[in-house]
Amino acid sequence: MPLKRLKSRLQSAHPDHHAIAKGMLWVVFFVLLGSIARAGKEVAIAYRYGVSADVDAYLFVFNMVTWPVGVWFSVLTAVMIPLVARIRENAPDDLPRYRAEIAGFSLMVAVGLTVLAGYGLTYLFSGDLSGLDPQTRSIANDISHLMVLLIPLGLLISLYSAWMLSSGHHANTLMESVPSIVMVGALLIFSVADAMLLVWGTLAGFAFHLISLGLPLWRRSEIDFPRFSFQSSHWAAFWHGFGIMVVGQAIMSLVTIIDQFFAAHQGTGAVATLSYANRVLMLLLGVGAMAVSRATLPVFSRAIASGEKQVKQIAVHWIKLMLLLGVAASIVSWPLANWGISLLFERGAFSAEDTKDVARVFQFGLVQLPFYFAGLVLVSLMTSQRKYHFLFWSSVIGLTTKVFGNAVLSKAFGIEGIALATGLTYAVTFMFFLWALKTQEK
Repeated sequence: MPLKRLKSRLQSAHPDHHAIAKGMLWVVFFVLLGSIARAGKEVAIAYRYGVSADVDAYLFVFNMVTWPVGVWFSVLTAVMIPLVARIRENAPDDLPRYRAEIAGFSLMVAVGLTVLAGYGLTYLFSGDLSGLDPQTRSIANDISHLMVLLIPLGLLISLYSAWMLSSGHHANTLMESVPSIVMVGALLIFSVADAMLLVWGTLAGFAFHLISLGLPLWRRSEIDFPRFSFQSSHWAAFWHGFGIMVVGQAIMSLVTIIDQFFAAHQGTGAVATLSYANRVLMLLLGVGAMAVSRATLPVFSRAIASGEKQVKQIAVHWIKLMLLLGVAASIVSWPLANWGISLLFERGAFSAEDTKDVARVFQFGLVQLPFYFAGLVLVSLMTSQRKYHFLFWSSVIGLTTKVFGNAVLSKAFGIEGIALATGLTYAVTFMFFLWALKTQEK
């Protein structure tokens, strides 16, 4: 009888619940495959380099140059997916021109950001602004001139990924494992162990990632020759959300940059320790983030575009589920931290003491899971409703909370305090989104 009642409830559920669940299953499957590849990359780096100046320098520069890439992808996902859903619904013949012009715009942004990053990093590493020790700063300066090439590659990857998502295809999630696979191959093939191997492995990985996304889009005739113009009638809707989302995402994504500046002042190896812990956390966060956001946003966007009224109730249901999932994941993961870190990393240049340090940071970082998972549903809902001002203010509140939390908690707990401050940040922004949701109901 209980099984019959469960089956009856599942069959009678709103179709959007089925669409979200189906999307989540596919995304989770692809993310798990990608997570295995990323874990393999981290294991290979830990084995070859351990917690060293080379890893500190590489991660510091990598995070700096991929910051605008992350902002670009977040903005395209938030603004373009709901817009494309409306274009498909109301004016499908307009899509080719819009695709061509957004591609041209992306190339213009890529050139500008690459030049700006080249000069900016040279200035940053010419003095003590980074907080890195002299040896690490010298390595970072040497590799930064090549690493800026990740910006144009990353911006095009972001565009193609967002376009695949807007078409309802989730294979792009699987393709995100390509850079990790290429990096592992580079570390296995070449015997050198300096930062330049990491640089070339990363560049090759990004290049293959771009090709892996471009080929299926080209086969479906969803790639158009770039147009460097803004004549499509849909640019007005794009600009409506673009400006505030760029500022909001740039502010919120500064968290990673801020964290590594705080970590750099904790001494050599601190940036690497924080990064290893975050990489393991991303095995949990990444599954949740991609599954929730990539499954809910297209469904919410299509539902709102077609005039459905039950979107908010559906979102509340998934918020509760994600809170419970986050709490369960935190409880299960805490006692397994030392064993898991040891299993992943403790070999080669990565010592038992490194395991203890990374595990402690990882455990403090688990606080963020429930608020992060549930908050993603709220972000998808606000995005699909084009409530960009709420997203903007959440980023301002989040960054303010993070800076304050880092300043206070890193003094009390060291690197672990930086991870704890991230949990505080997601808790505060989650409460803000709940307030925003209740405000909409009045």
